[in-house]
Amino acid sequence: MVADPLGDKAELDRLMTAFLGAFDNTGGRRPNVDVVREVFIPEGMIISQAGAGPVVYDLDGFVVPREKILTDGTLTEFSEWEVAERTEILGSIAHRVSDYRKSGVKDGEPFEGSGRKLTQFVRTPAGWRISSLAWEDNEAS
Repeated sequence: MVADPLGDKAELDRLMTAFLGAFDNTGGRRPNVDVVREVFIPEGMIISQAGAGPVVYDLDGFVVPREKILTDGTLTEFSEWEVAERTEILGSIAHRVSDYRKSGVKDGEPFEGSGRKLTQFVRTPAGWRISSLAWEDNEAS
């Protein structure tokens, strides 16, 4: 496959935007968490670095509880977006460091937060996919 740095970067941007947008339930929008399974390889993992140590999820372990709280009224008006990123493409692998912000209403209380995500990508026969994502909220989040 011929390298196309601009096209590759655009595809990685699209995957990241799709992942973050999958959880958006602002304005009564229904989150589309199935997108997570579309943008990840089936064996993908998502890791939260919070508290005493990392929590490692497979895709269903991550998606199922989030879909519940995003649709049962626990977490409303939620959105998350990148505010800065650095992406490095190395042939058929890539990684991205993202600074992000988030806001919403949890259990009736408005909140805002921020943090960092480290995302790894692999090129598959079907195009670029996320292989893993780790995140850490900033202390005040």
